[in-house]
Amino acid sequence: MTRHRVIPLAPAPAAAGPLPERAQLTASPPLALYVHYPWCVKKCPYCDFNSHASRGGPGEIPEQAYIDALLADIETALPQVWGRRVLSVFIGGGTPSLMSAAALDRLLTGVRMLLQLDPLAEITLEANPGTVEAGRFRDYCAAGVNRLSLGIQSFDDAQLVRLGRIHDGREARVAIDTALANFDRVNLDLMYALPEQTPEQALADLDTALATGATHLSCYQLTLEPNTPFHHAPPPLPDTDTAADMQDAIEARLGGAGFRHYETSAFARPGEECRHNLNYWTFGDYLGIGAGAHGKLSSFEGIVREMRHKHPGRYLDAAKSREFVQERRTIGVTELPFEFMMNALRLSGGVPRRLFAERTGLPLAVIEDELKAAREQGLVEVTPELIRPTERGRHFLNDLLTLFLRD
Repeated sequence: MTRHRVIPLAPAPAAAGPLPERAQLTASPPLALYVHYPWCVKKCPYCDFNSHASRGGPGEIPEQAYIDALLADIETALPQVWGRRVLSVFIGGGTPSLMSAAALDRLLTGVRMLLQLDPLAEITLEANPGTVEAGRFRDYCAAGVNRLSLGIQSFDDAQLVRLGRIHDGREARVAIDTALANFDRVNLDLMYALPEQTPEQALADLDTALATGATHLSCYQLTLEPNTPFHHAPPPLPDTDTAADMQDAIEARLGGAGFRHYETSAFARPGEECRHNLNYWTFGDYLGIGAGAHGKLSSFEGIVREMRHKHPGRYLDAAKSREFVQERRTIGVTELPFEFMMNALRLSGGVPRRLFAERTGLPLAVIEDELKAAREQGLVEVTPELIRPTERGRHFLNDLLTLFLRD
């Protein structure tokens, strides 16, 4: 969550130097692979992700056809990533833990055959505690998954019912124990500022998560996203000040427990950060495959964003023609400073100054005046090596990013 309040901001001045006609990249950024699995057991009322409830259960999911399509999607995209090493894989959803172990093994085998997957690649799978089976977790690990991300959200049974989750607090704890017995790295997702939740209840959820021994926690404020049931019929949420107090208390409790607040919503013990997500925040590249998956790919001709066909049926139909991409556009040079900063300034430790030119193909001088304005307002710190948000900048991230918007 980023606190948003109007603060007096000077308008972003014109760039210190003229923008070039196009980005001049001298090397390819690190490359990751994102795989989207669009099905879930039940759509949660707060969720705006591209997920679709499988009303007849996992048996109604066209699993083999979908794996066929995913592998064909990679094959079609090979010219865009030829010769590049893939450093991480993230399988998200939806609920990827609905996938059979055999299907996951086939998917990852195909990934290894088609792409240059780094032998030490981080391979993450998202899982729902309501779909956990110990035997399946062992098989997922055997297939190559080495990091599991569990969508816990809360341990409070009443809150889980309000959130439309299919698990209860006991199932959440069993799922965590099962995950930790099979994977060295387990991430827990928690939400706070839940309906009528108190700060004490939010911290009780956090303390339960800490007691499990998990080394990475993602803590998100519940927000009302457009086109969701919660947006149309809002539940009674804590007010802004109470939510901010929860955020402060959570950050303090995690800091005291030895967790580093390395990204806006992510906390980890040293060395346990999610490498795949770090690639997003440092404006790395990622090939996105699967229904509705987004991707960002760089070449010497520019930086392109893509989105696959969103509906699973349309995506499966696209396998016949190999036309998986629904939208593709090149990021304009006027957009690149904002795009880079929108990601980089989520990192509490900031990014190396050199990374701006390496990942955007633009000289750092083009944002010299914007950085000066942000420094004068106490929102960023710029050293000879780093650009990083101050504590004030992290709390007012939306306002900070406004400085880098261009017409």
